[in-house]
Amino acid sequence: MQVPRDPAPELPKLTEAAAPEADTTAAPEPEIDTAPDEDAAPDEPAPVEAAALPGPRQPRRKGASSKATVLIGALLAILGFALAVQVRSNSQTDALAGAREDDLVRILDDQNSLVDRLQGQISDLQAARQRLSDSGSNNAAARQEAQRQADALAVLTGTAPAHGPGVEVVITDPAHQLRAEDLLDVVEELRGAGAEVIQFGPVRVGVSSSFTDSPTGVALDRTQLQAPYQVLAIGDPKTLDTALNIQGGVVNTVHAAGGEVSITERDVVSVSATRTVTQPKYASPDR
Repeated sequence: MQVPRDPAPELPKLTEAAAPEADTTAAPEPEIDTAPDEDAAPDEPAPVEAAALPGPRQPRRKGASSKATVLIGALLAILGFALAVQVRSNSQTDALAGAREDDLVRILDDQNSLVDRLQGQISDLQAARQRLSDSGSNNAAARQEAQRQADALAVLTGTAPAHGPGVEVVITDPAHQLRAEDLLDVVEELRGAGAEVIQFGPVRVGVSSSFTDSPTGVALDRTQLQAPYQVLAIGDPKTLDTALNIQGGVVNTVHAAGGEVSITERDVVSVSATRTVTQPKYASPDR
C-alpha cells in the first residue's frame, strides 16, 4: 500500500483535459471573431468598448472651454469699461478744448477766486474758534459769535433779505423755447461762479429749489415764471458775468432758442425775496 501512487494516474487526465482546450483555441479565427458573442457573460468587455476613448477627457475639454469663455468675457468687460471712461474723459476735455483762450483764463481766475473764498471761510472759522477759546466763560463773546453765525445762515438759507455786489440778468424768450433745464443751467452757472444769494423772478433760490416744465411755461418751486426772466445774484460781479458768457454756456443756449441775455454788473444788488425753512422730516443734527 503506497499512497503516493494513487494520484499519479490522475495527472495525465488533467493534462489531457487541458490539451483539448489548446486545440479549441487553434480553431479557425473567423468562427470566434466574426460570430456575435450573444452568449458571452455580461462582465466580458466588448472589443469596441475596449477601444473607446477614456470618458474623463470630455469633461476636461468642457472645463477648459468654459474657462476660456470666462476669461474672454472678462477681457471684453474691461475693454468696454476702458472705452466708456475714455469717451467720457474725451467729452469733458472737448468742452474746454473748444473754449477760447480768454474763456480759459477766466475759468482759471474763477477757480482761483473760489479757492480764495474758501480759504477766507476757513480763516473766519479758525478766528471764531480762537475767540471762543480765549473768552473762556465770557457769555457775551459766545452770544456775539452765535448771532454772527445765525445771520450768515439766514442769508445762505434764504430766510433773510440780503444785499451786496453782484449782477442783474434779464433773459428774453420770445419763441417760448427755453425749458426748465435751460433755466436751471443759469442758476448752476451762477452758483459755480460763487453766487451766495440768487433770486429768480419772484422766488428766492434755495438748496431745495427745482425747475419744472408746465403747459404754460416753466415753474420754480411751484411758482409760474414769466418771460422775460429777471435774475439777481450777489457775488463777485466780474466772475458771475464771465461764468454766464463762457462759450457753449447760458448765453449761447438762449441765443440758440431765439432769445437775448442782458447782464449788468452792479455795486449793490438787493434781494428782498425770502424762503420759509421747513422742519426736516428725516434728518436730525448730531449732538
